[in-house]
Amino acid sequence: MDEEAARQARQRVRLQQLGVTCYRPRPAAVAAPVRRPVPAEAAQASGEAEPPPEPVLEPVVQPQGGPASAPDQGQSPGTEQPPAPARAPVESGLDGLDWDALEARVADCRLCGLCEGRTRTVFGVGDRQADLVLVGEGPGVEEDRRGEPFVGQAGQLLDRMLAAIGLDRHHGVYICNVVKCRPPRNRDPKADEAAACQPYLQRQLSLLQPRLIVALGRVPAHHLLGVTTPLGRLRGQLHRYAPVDVPLLATYHPAYLLRNPADKARAWADLKYIRRILAE
Repeated sequence: MDEEAARQARQRVRLQQLGVTCYRPRPAAVAAPVRRPVPAEAAQASGEAEPPPEPVLEPVVQPQGGPASAPDQGQSPGTEQPPAPARAPVESGLDGLDWDALEARVADCRLCGLCEGRTRTVFGVGDRQADLVLVGEGPGVEEDRRGEPFVGQAGQLLDRMLAAIGLDRHHGVYICNVVKCRPPRNRDPKADEAAACQPYLQRQLSLLQPRLIVALGRVPAHHLLGVTTPLGRLRGQLHRYAPVDVPLLATYHPAYLLRNPADKARAWADLKYIRRILAE
């Protein structure tokens, strides 16, 4: 066997090891197009049953920098995810509204299911020329009855906190919530409910143009900043609410402080930070 024939023989062995079928060309000068035999036809011609095809194992390509991610816990591979809940409609065309027109639009809002159980909407209260805006999560029972945010026990504590740094809810301060209607059983607002109210809140902040926004608790902090970072890690640093380009601080909700009085010292540190920013 000459060198060329030996090379071709070695090549055929390597191709066969890879599962590639090799055919020797006929010696005729002009060969007819070769048609590969279909496995089923070959099996029929020989009278033998067609063996099941061997499974093809695709190589697993891992992303650079780490192993391939595992499936989510509690979900079997290949299981379809349940459909995402329908999003509530979002209000539009608010840019030209003044305070009175915006408040009237909120009072008539029926964009999410919270409107079904409300007594009245809770638009906001305070100085519409305020340097400081406090944003809570949503109205409670008493707020729903009176139409004003933070009027229960948590509101009384908030008033004392503001007084400690020389402020009150009617002078230099504006108070509002992420949602304008009370969630049932005082639960956290759902994502679609907060999304339906977001244009109202954003328009309020655009009209106010405050020097500082303070998120009272985890829910408004997550909603305004678009993060899920624990509140303890958000405290003590200055963030920014991008839609109106205003600095934002996160601190504890007064209702949390009523349940956890040991954290009032940290809340006092936040209040002093607020006072320092407003004094600059």
